[in-house]
Amino acid sequence: MKSQDIGLLLYLHCLHQQLNDNHDPRDSPWPGDWKGWSDQPNNSMIGGVIDKEQHLSRFTARALEQQTGISKSQISLALKRCYAVNLASKDPETEIPLVNKKALYEFIVHGLRYVFPAQPGALTRGISTSFGAPVLQGKLLSAGDTLLVWPDAWGNAMGQSISPLFATATLAARNHPQMYALLALTDAVRIGRPRESKLAAELLRKELAL
Repeated sequence: MKSQDIGLLLYLHCLHQQLNDNHDPRDSPWPGDWKGWSDQPNNSMIGGVIDKEQHLSRFTARALEQQTGISKSQISLALKRCYAVNLASKDPETEIPLVNKKALYEFIVHGLRYVFPAQPGALTRGISTSFGAPVLQGKLLSAGDTLLVWPDAWGNAMGQSISPLFATATLAARNHPQMYALLALTDAVRIGRPRESKLAAELLRKELAL
């Protein structure tokens, strides 16, 4: 397994949620009108209601590459690895990948910190993650604690750097509110203290609709 495999599974979950809700991710509000980065030109996401056929096209390797930054070849290899360990399967009707959410959750909560650990680094500019992200803002973060951020030129926050789960995670997070929440919660699970990790795990369970 590679860490980007977990990121891809999280994004696939977001796509399935959109498919069920029949709306584009740009229609999802950021909590409290929060924005942790500067606006960017040439954003590829398009708002508005989409039909099922249009949405299914977002599961292609080309579309996934565009939205996650993971190359098509790596997406193909990631899916093969996930199928092999039962973290995903193919829909028998549409052949799009289905996420085994229960197995994914168990791996994130019980194994991620050991397989893909992370340690805070130097102060830098970036995008807030873990308890500095809106999904966890104000929960258990003490006044003296330093924010944790993914280094990113578009970010508006200053804090200790944390390597994101995969190299292009900030691109995927900027494209989708739920993906940002999932990645921030995943970080809180893998780097947080026991009480923090427990709270993040509870919120992650709700985000995954388990």
